[in-house]
Amino acid sequence: MGVMRFLIHPNEVKNGWTDLHRAYISGYDRCVHPTRVEIDGNSMACRRQTSDSGKLHVAWPIPGFGCPVVSTSSLREQDEPYILTLELARGKIAQIRDQLSDWEIAGMKIPAEFYPSHRKAYRYFSQATAFQDDAEKCSDLALNALNHAYRASELLTSAYTSQRLVLRRGRSGHLPALLGCNLESIVPDEQQSKLFCPAFNSAAVPIEWKHIEPTEGEYFWELNDAQVDWCEKNHLVMRGGPLLDLSAGGLPAWIGQWDHDFLNMLSFINDFVETAISRYMGRIRIWEVSSRVNTGGALAITEENRLALVAKTLEVAHQVDEEADLSIRIDQPWGDYQARGQHRLSPLQFVDALNRSGVGLSAINLEFSVGFQPRGTASRDPLDFSKLIDLWSTLGLPLHVTLAFPSSADEDEHSHSDLEVDADRWKSPWSEQAQSDWIDLYLPLLLAKPAVTGIFWTHFSDASPHEFPHAGLLRQDGSPKVALESLIQHNKNHWS
Repeated sequence: MGVMRFLIHPNEVKNGWTDLHRAYISGYDRCVHPTRVEIDGNSMACRRQTSDSGKLHVAWPIPGFGCPVVSTSSLREQDEPYILTLELARGKIAQIRDQLSDWEIAGMKIPAEFYPSHRKAYRYFSQATAFQDDAEKCSDLALNALNHAYRASELLTSAYTSQRLVLRRGRSGHLPALLGCNLESIVPDEQQSKLFCPAFNSAAVPIEWKHIEPTEGEYFWELNDAQVDWCEKNHLVMRGGPLLDLSAGGLPAWIGQWDHDFLNMLSFINDFVETAISRYMGRIRIWEVSSRVNTGGALAITEENRLALVAKTLEVAHQVDEEADLSIRIDQPWGDYQARGQHRLSPLQFVDALNRSGVGLSAINLEFSVGFQPRGTASRDPLDFSKLIDLWSTLGLPLHVTLAFPSSADEDEHSHSDLEVDADRWKSPWSEQAQSDWIDLYLPLLLAKPAVTGIFWTHFSDASPHEFPHAGLLRQDGSPKVALESLIQHNKNHWS
């Protein structure tokens, strides 16, 4: 068994920053190793099965930037413990250096304000390396280096975003991408329609097996029929699904009786997929066939059977409507969940296996649910988002993105899931303004990526049943949040 050891600045521990158990190590192939974290005083040991070099990823407090996940550079195992903050600074500075080189080669103009922060990060880092025999001073200097590195990272990514958007709009006049929102359980009334349509050109109609056939043989299509009618009336592009939610509790309860009979269970699943797509053929041309396919959790489906199930349902959907665009949803796309040791395939490997099998996969939907536990996405800076989108783009498939971000940490009585709002990780505490600020920072970056052809918010109103607590764009009294105004403005800026 391999082990990497890190020395933690004592003050971080004394100040209550002990949330280190979510740290994990990834290998050269970006696969996350099952990692066991052990804390003993100011020492952290990360144990895994292999002794190969790897990168540590851990949420770490950066003054002014919240507690994003920060990564070291690739480290080898050694007897002497690494000073954690120093290695985090080294990793971030190296990431910025590499990205700067790539974008300069591509012809990007680097803003003048980037260089002072970049130089300060290097200066503090070089000073920190000279004080490695004094862990406290070394950590303080490295934290200053991290602070300036994150400032430089944000400036660099912002410049990339603005320049890429100008280029992308110049080629097509308006952005060739969908901006939509999941309708969840509502058919928008007149007032809601006046708020929805200026913000979005698309809508996700949640045609989901669990809600349509809660009892075997009894179907309830009325809500979805009304939602499809509403979308057509308002000239919105529709995306149907996910037909199947493969996360825990995502399938109808009655299918559990076939838990240990995979072939019979698959026949029921395929029958629903065929029925749903046939019902809306010619009206819905974009389908999300299944969601959370990489993490799973539904019933006792193994990873191998889950891969076979997803492949077969895509094949059935393609046979029913050869012209339909078919996608699947990947949650936790960085693969953090692999650290628990319950999954063999990384998210990218799972999709690559499907894509190579030729089952008719048209797009990938990446779910970024920032600020939620236990199945959410940890906070990361825009450069990390940019690099992840670039990585997924290598598969050669269009990308859709599903976004969620909470506007409050209070209890949400209308949330029907096991999700909770995580402790504050963003630059500022969870609030409606923070939700709007997050959209303003990350939405343009996603739009700047040529591979991204659709962006969907997780749900519209907090007054109706929903999955992600306080992630809606309307308050429970029906009034709009600041985030909705931001989305309306983005729609005007990029599509009008």
